[in-house]
Amino acid sequence: MRTEAQAVVIGGGVIGCSILYHLTKLGWSDVVLLERDELTSGSTWHAAANIHGLHDSTNISRIQHYTMNLYKELEAETGQGCGVFQPGSLYLAQTEEREHQLKLQAAKAKLYGMNFYEISIEEAQKLNPLVNYDGIRCVMFEPDGGNVDPSGVTQAYATGARQRGAEIHRFTPVTGTDQQEDGSWIVRTPKGDIHTQWVVNAAGLWGREVAALAGFELPLQPTEHQYFVTEAMSDVETHGTRLPSVSDRDGEYYLRQEGNGLLVGAYEKDMKFWAEEGTPLDFAHDLFPDDLERIEDNMMNAIERLPAVGEAGIKRVINGPMIWSPDANVLFGPVPELDGYFCCNGIIPGFSQSGGMGLMAAQWMIEGETQYDMFAWDMARFDSWATKEFTKARVQDQYAHRFAIHFPNEERSAGRPARVRPIYETQKDMGAVFGLNGGWEHPLWFADAPGVSDTNGFTRQNWWGPVGEECKMLRDCAGIIDISNFAKYVCKGAGASDWLNAVFANNMPKAIGRSCLTPLISKRGGIAGDFTVTLVAEDEFWIIGSGVAERYHKRFFKQVPLPAGTTFESQTEAMCGFNVAGPKSRDLLQRLTNTSLATEDFPFMRSKMITLAGVELLALRVSFTGDLGWELHCKAEDQATLYAALLEAGKDFEAGPVGSRALMSMRVEKGYGSWSREYSPEYYPQEVGLDRLCKLEKDFLNKDAAIAVMNKPAREQLVLLHLHEANVTASNADATGGEPIFKDGNGIGRVTSGAYGYTVGMSLALGFVKGAQAGDEVEVMVLGQPHKATILAQPPFDAKGERLRA
Repeated sequence: MRTEAQAVVIGGGVIGCSILYHLTKLGWSDVVLLERDELTSGSTWHAAANIHGLHDSTNISRIQHYTMNLYKELEAETGQGCGVFQPGSLYLAQTEEREHQLKLQAAKAKLYGMNFYEISIEEAQKLNPLVNYDGIRCVMFEPDGGNVDPSGVTQAYATGARQRGAEIHRFTPVTGTDQQEDGSWIVRTPKGDIHTQWVVNAAGLWGREVAALAGFELPLQPTEHQYFVTEAMSDVETHGTRLPSVSDRDGEYYLRQEGNGLLVGAYEKDMKFWAEEGTPLDFAHDLFPDDLERIEDNMMNAIERLPAVGEAGIKRVINGPMIWSPDANVLFGPVPELDGYFCCNGIIPGFSQSGGMGLMAAQWMIEGETQYDMFAWDMARFDSWATKEFTKARVQDQYAHRFAIHFPNEERSAGRPARVRPIYETQKDMGAVFGLNGGWEHPLWFADAPGVSDTNGFTRQNWWGPVGEECKMLRDCAGIIDISNFAKYVCKGAGASDWLNAVFANNMPKAIGRSCLTPLISKRGGIAGDFTVTLVAEDEFWIIGSGVAERYHKRFFKQVPLPAGTTFESQTEAMCGFNVAGPKSRDLLQRLTNTSLATEDFPFMRSKMITLAGVELLALRVSFTGDLGWELHCKAEDQATLYAALLEAGKDFEAGPVGSRALMSMRVEKGYGSWSREYSPEYYPQEVGLDRLCKLEKDFLNKDAAIAVMNKPAREQLVLLHLHEANVTASNADATGGEPIFKDGNGIGRVTSGAYGYTVGMSLALGFVKGAQAGDEVEVMVLGQPHKATILAQPPFDAKGERLRA
């Protein structure tokens, strides 16, 4: 066994073997995989191993399509069969909402050149005559859908990795992972130790235990999961060709051919946790006792849709473990607090994602970043607030609603609240409807009475009207927005300016009270983040960024060593904030402070430490609404006092609380981008209008990459679109993000944010396009249907910034 390796992968399931294979494919041969038992032990060996390409997330769809196309290449390369069956998959819609979802996915498939399209009921009947199509609104067909052999795929990855020089050691449990002073690791086993630069935790059911060896916790929880296989059926035997699988998610089961029978699986409401206190170390190729009563309702749905299932005997039942994250997505990426430790844990559709997941992992370790923005998978989306209790509650909800539609703007209540601010109860009593943002409860909108919750759907919902009233109140008078969910940092010391200049692309402010906007550049030259930096005192800076990305951004900040005597600390928990904005915001705030807020004394993009309503705070003259306004940042213990004073003073100005849904509408009216939507590592600075903030005359993090991409022509451009009223009124729906954009029948881009602009009377969308310009008419595929739209030359609200600077 090697004693030195570039990477050590822990776990010999399909994911661990894929990562090992892709590390070798991208050029690393000094890599080792350690498996405590036999390859495929744990969850891999008993998986149903279905494969499908479409996902609500575009980038996950790309990864799944890569995986589906890889398996036959892998067979040819290695000589190891993967047991690939691709008779296609039928996707059934019983409800209008499911029809909307499937038609939107079909539009995305057309944009990205993926094979997924609508077929008639008659065509579907010919493909799979066992299905009862009564009540089906539409059918989509994915010709490449199907299934693979779990063992064959795993062995193929392993063979391919060995052929390129990797070592695989079975029956070699890892007993320790010890980090060294230089950031490298010693991986300890009974057969000897390995010194490595990268530890890869792909330990499946034992991901929690392996993480604990390195001193950290992962929010994971295993459950039981069942499927059964019927006896051979004459209708299957005589069909002549392999039947396409059936995805009837409204029926809450999945079904495909297995031999001459059918395999039927379910995610039941009466789910069952397993190994809550830890996965047994002696568990390997084990199963649980059958418990079909728990999935009886799902079975009856399957029998109603395919009556032949009810006439067949059951040949075998598989009841085995799966391990879940709180949102059912993988926990993926380097641990921000540890050098050289990579996680890939909590994978559910492993055989649809294994290839892409392995490729992304190898890219991140070898090249420093993935080619796609994978924040939806990034383990940094969770932090210590994702406790065991939170994780269990979310996993229970995710399992029981596995096939439920994830609607735009949907907020699920399971496991909440996880973190609250001092005014949480006050806001709740005021009718606040909350969302989850970086673990925090955050007001989305304010209902007329406490206890109201969102309705969900692709069309306009119960919050659409109240959010409009909030927008109009702010634009006409003033509004008070809780912005405590923003990430906040303080950098102090003689080296603070130099360090921040070395991290961020823009020049840092030199005069006290000045602020700047600045990008953070990613390894490939894209936008890793956008921040507001303010010099508040000599050698003291305040930095404000995206709250949900705070842990993600740790990876970038720690790449530049802090000078001696300089500190950089998060103040997100210790500080709260409000944005008071609107034409009457100055008058409202002036009533509460002796500091002059007149433009000549407090201009746009300036800051001061002031006392307001008896509370000492940092006031920044900036507003994400695009209107006149101030951000007010105070200590958490002063939040309630400040809020009460703002609300009381606001009464005389017809001002009141405003939620983040209204903020979304107003920033789209202004054409402002937002991180993880318009700003991401996939987009070059010149494509999002941030190139002017990249000061190439100085050195900063990933400057060479920024220069390289900025020397290239923009691949596409961020634009603002106006969706024509006739289509929007007919569908009662606005764009929300992800909708494809077509021009003359050709795909030219996609929406990143969408909202109704209540104060400009327009349905709006931000998005990226190529081959189009201001004034052009295009089609936005809202609900998967074409909605005519015009690319705007300028934002419809305050295009010259006169109100912003008033």
